[in-house]
Amino acid sequence: MKGNGNRSGRQWGVRVLALAIALPLWFSLSLAKREEVSEKVIEATVSYSPPPGFILLDPVQRVELRLRGRTSKIRSLNPFVVDVLVAVTEARSGDHDVQLSAANVIVPDGIEVVSVDPNALRVQLDEEARQMVAVEARLIGEPAAGAVAREPIITPARVLVSGPASRLRDLRAVSTTAINLDGHALNFAETAAVLTPDPLIKIVQPSVVTVEVPMEPPAGTSAAADAPGPGSQR
Repeated sequence: MKGNGNRSGRQWGVRVLALAIALPLWFSLSLAKREEVSEKVIEATVSYSPPPGFILLDPVQRVELRLRGRTSKIRSLNPFVVDVLVAVTEARSGDHDVQLSAANVIVPDGIEVVSVDPNALRVQLDEEARQMVAVEARLIGEPAAGAVAREPIITPARVLVSGPASRLRDLRAVSTTAINLDGHALNFAETAAVLTPDPLIKIVQPSVVTVEVPMEPPAGTSAAADAPGPGSQR
């Protein structure tokens, strides 16, 4: 009889413990169900996936989303964890109309996408191309002692660039970072980075060139040096 009493006591203890664990969980779930639902409008970044060998020209960067969820989740929602993904599948140059819906939006669990504004985007594709273009040195400042900078020598004189075919068509040259002439009176050389004139145009190779700047002395410097001094005999 005593053994049965102990066993019965242990069973009741287990039941009480289970009830103590279940009650807070039930209360938490019940509270979550009763919690108010809120909506929030945010701006989200759009990420694009163009077909291989194509580049998007000036796409829309952000769209407006109306989101719904429990008030606590909506209030703590960080817009940076929400993404809008757009895949352009047709491989041809020109305009493409893409429809947007909740299926394009990645949101945390418990958040619902109510609407996307705009719900359609027009994107423009262009074929990716490559070509060689000339490099021009950008000279700034004033040489020392009245010296004059002559046409710089750039090595290599041409670089390979890539970008949308329509924008490369009219590209004749790219520039270097600034070469400062201040304080220079003699020939000198510097390395300089090659700059892209357009965010969609990339410098493939090389990205750095050597710029040699020939300096011409002030006019009359050589003549003055050769002229006889006071009291000299011819």
